[in-house]
Amino acid sequence: MEFFKYTRTFNFMGKSKFALVVSIFLVLSSYILLATKGLNYGVDFAGGTIVQVKYDTAAPIDAMREKLKTNEIFANASITEFGSEDEVVIRMKTTTGNVTVDIGDLTREALNGTGNYEIRRVDIVGPTVGAELKEKGIMSLVLAVIGILIYVAFRFEWRFAVASIIALVHDVSIALGAITLVGLDVNLDVLAALLTILGYSLNDTIIVFDRIREGITNSKNSDLTDTVNESVTRTLARTTLTSLTTFFVVFTLFMFGGEIIHPFAFTLLVGVVIGTYSSVFVASPILIWFGFDVKNYHVKLANKAKREAEKQRMRDQYESGVM
Repeated sequence: MEFFKYTRTFNFMGKSKFALVVSIFLVLSSYILLATKGLNYGVDFAGGTIVQVKYDTAAPIDAMREKLKTNEIFANASITEFGSEDEVVIRMKTTTGNVTVDIGDLTREALNGTGNYEIRRVDIVGPTVGAELKEKGIMSLVLAVIGILIYVAFRFEWRFAVASIIALVHDVSIALGAITLVGLDVNLDVLAALLTILGYSLNDTIIVFDRIREGITNSKNSDLTDTVNESVTRTLARTTLTSLTTFFVVFTLFMFGGEIIHPFAFTLLVGVVIGTYSSVFVASPILIWFGFDVKNYHVKLANKAKREAEKQRMRDQYESGVM
């Protein structure tokens, strides 16, 4: 199925300056949000206790607050709806510190008389474990970026590597800004989504870069802008189909996957859109702004071909016994 016929070349790079303004605005807005509002770390990273309670009818949140005040363990607990009005989550920034105490039993005792309910989930993470998880999560992101930098630099050229890393930082920054804006809890699921965004965005960028490199190698046109426009145009159908199918799957998860998966799905929704955008309007223009020299690249390819031919000639002479 062919949605785009290559009868014309779209001038993507002609919109790069406008895209630069948009990207700078989004990234700066994200950093301002991170600096002022900050990330809302969930239990996985901040430590604490979560108790999920489901009632037969609408949860009596006010009555629950009054009941929980009678136990000092729940003194600073927050109660919020969890997907529907009959299900709530009780969050506490502290733990009991006593392995013999069952927080589920304490919750049942404290909520006695508020109606028919069941305890569906109890998650407890100590502050030390939470800090360790946060540290390892940040380290995993850093190591992923370093590994990507080495891979792209080895496969392409340093300009391609730097362009891809800038695009990845751009994508993760905007995703973190969106998470901060809507106030999502940053937990292991969100971290998994951020790592997925790195992989998705890099895959999209590599495909565009492959086509650009192929265009530079095969085209006699020394104008890099024309080559980039033609290469991006030729990947447009693949990029559109891949992005749309991924977006629809993640959107389905977001709409019908339940409250638990919402942070993961929301982060991926933002990442799919921004990752697709950055492959075309962030990574590709950077090659031009860095002054990638097409003529010099052709000279390097010619010299490489000469060296390979010379090696093959010497190998043939050696095998035939002629030195």
